[in-house]
Parts: sequence; structure tokens; C-alpha cells
Amino acid sequence: MPAVITRIFGEGFRVFFLSAGLYGLFVGLVWGLWLTVPYMAPDYGMTPPMWHAHEMIFGYATAALGGFFLTAVPNWTGAPDARARFIALAAGVWLAGRMAMWFSGMLPPVMVAVIDLAFVPILAAKIATQLIRRPKPQNMIFLLLLSLIWIADLLTHFEWIGMTDDTLQSGLRMGLLALCAMIAILGGRITPAFTRNAMKRAGVSEADWPVSVGALNKAGMGLSLILPLSVLASGDWEIAGAVALTLGVVQILRMARWRTIWAAREPILLALHLGLGMLALGLILWGLAVLGLGNEVAALHVLGIGCVGGMTLAVMSRAALGHSGRALVAPGPMVVAYGLMAAAALSRWIGAEMDTGYLVAMLLSDGLWVTAFALYLVAMWPALTRPRAKQD
Repeated sequence: MPAVITRIFGEGFRVFFLSAGLYGLFVGLVWGLWLTVPYMAPDYGMTPPMWHAHEMIFGYATAALGGFFLTAVPNWTGAPDARARFIALAAGVWLAGRMAMWFSGMLPPVMVAVIDLAFVPILAAKIATQLIRRPKPQNMIFLLLLSLIWIADLLTHFEWIGMTDDTLQSGLRMGLLALCAMIAILGGRITPAFTRNAMKRAGVSEADWPVSVGALNKAGMGLSLILPLSVLASGDWEIAGAVALTLGVVQILRMARWRTIWAAREPILLALHLGLGMLALGLILWGLAVLGLGNEVAALHVLGIGCVGGMTLAVMSRAALGHSGRALVAPGPMVVAYGLMAAAALSRWIGAEMDTGYLVAMLLSDGLWVTAFALYLVAMWPALTRPRAKQD
């Protein structure tokens, strides 16, 4: 077996961050093609927009989660890293799910569901065996969120199978908001910590370091857990909208003392702040839209592109550099990718609010997304495929 293949499957972040980048690029290209020439859309077992939404949430994002958890959890707990055979198996199951969704128009819906739903339980079971070594509540909570993502995916398949006629939209929103909850909790932990570490290295006085307010952190965690559940519980989503609006305000208050202006000098650090800023903006916009003020789909894209897309790029690039022994300095193409992802979110949001030019704004947003992932792959390819860099 070629050394590069052995290397890619030897560490979880390599194969899954590479898969996430390639799949993010692929789904973006397919979506842009369908927008341009709708009659060329493949024969999915669902409408192309629903395939697009599903694969961004339950395809792209779960690959990013797989790479992150298989890398981070052993560091949290001291558990052994996953073996290459498990990583290859998990990656194969994830890929099988993507293939099943692509050929869903030619496969029985139940088969598509079974294959697509297999990855998250495998990932959750593995990290559960690692977390149990040091079962801290702040880490075990991620198993609950993974379960909510899986339930959300199940809801989408219930409607495609024909078991229900009203769970697809709830499932997609629940899945996206569960991802946002994951980002709110995890990002709220690592962003001020990484900023503090950078300021310490720069010799900044401790009095100026980021401050995390305990009450706000607890409120953010509680609301983050309630948010995806509230989509499931409230048929009209008004309760979920109120929760999202409140969480967005809480997130702004949390970030107010995290020294974002200072972080702007380090793009790889600023990208984390930018992703969480998009989280706050998207939650507020979605909460207002559900309550009758604004475009709901546009707000969802601020969350999906700006928060999930932006934050995953930030975390994947940082983790890839750090765990491959490279300096935590974003390469030039990666810095551009951070900015393009934020621009893609804003373009999609603004375009939806315009009376004319909606399709142009969608194509612009898609083009920015595709370019951001192309740049990510160019910038991170050495870290994801080449040997670990030697330390000086």
C-alpha cells in the first residue's frame, strides 16, 4: 500500500478533513451546476435543493466532526488514538452514505436511509469508549449532540420513506441547529482559550486577556441544548425562534470580552471569532424570521455558510497544522478562504432580501464557497497528506 494512503488513514483528522474539503467542493459545484442548468440535475430520490441541504448538514459537516472528535477526544482523555483499520472503516461508511444519497433515485428509500444513518452511531460509539476513561460532563455532552444530529437525519428519511409527511423541514433545521449548538459550546471553549494563549505568547498583560463569564457560559450551554430540541417540540417553531434569538444575544455578550480586535492580527485566530460572530448573527436573524421579521431561508444560510462553513474551515485548518507539526500560521490561500466564506454567507443573506438579482446572489455565494474550499485544499494538502513536519 502506498505510504501516502497509509498516512491518510493513520490519523482521523487527515482522512476526514480531506474528505470534508473534497465533498464541500463537490456539493458546491453540483449545486452551482443545477442552479445554472436545472434540467441537468441527477435523479435523486428527493428534490435537488433538499439533497443539497441534506448533504451540507449530514454529509459535509459530519465528516468535519469525525476528523475533529477522532483527534481531540484522545487528547482530552488520554485514550489511545483510533487505529487505522477503524478510521478506514468509518471513512468507508461515511462515503457509502454519500453514494447512497447520490444514487437515491435508483435505490429503495429504506436502503438509502440505513446506509446514510450508519456513520454517526459508529463515530459516537468510538468516542464514547474514549470519553468513558474520563467521563467529564462538559465532554460527554457532545454525545448528546451527536445523537440529536442523528435523530434529525432520521426525521428527514422518515418523510422520504413515506412514514411521515411533515418531518423533512424539521429534520433539516434540527440538524443545522444541533451543529450550531456544537459550535456554540465547543467554540465558546476553545476561542477564548486560544486567544488567551496567543496573547500570553505575545507578552500581553494578564489583565487584558479574554474573560469568560460563568453565568453566560452556562446560559449559552443550556440554550444550545434546548434549541434543536425546541424545533422538534414546537410545530410552528415560534418557541425555537425565541430560544435562537436569546442564544444569539447571549453569544454576543459572551464574545464582548474575548478580545476579538486583538485577535485580528492572527487570521487563524480571527477565523474562530468570525465563525462565532456569524453564529450570533444567524441565530438572531433566524429567531426574528421565525417570529415574522425577515427571510427565514436567508437566515439559515448565514448559519449554514457563515457559522458551520466558516467555523469548520477555521477548526480544520488549525487542527491540521497543529497535529501535523506545522506552525499555527494560516497560509495565504487559507486566509483568503476565511474571508470568502464570510462573504459567501453575506451574499446569500443579502441576495434573499433583494427584489431582483436573487439568482445572481445565489450563484455568487456558491462561487465564493467553491473557491474557499479549493483554496482550503491547496493550503492544507501538505498538512493532510505529507509526513509530520520535523520540529526544530
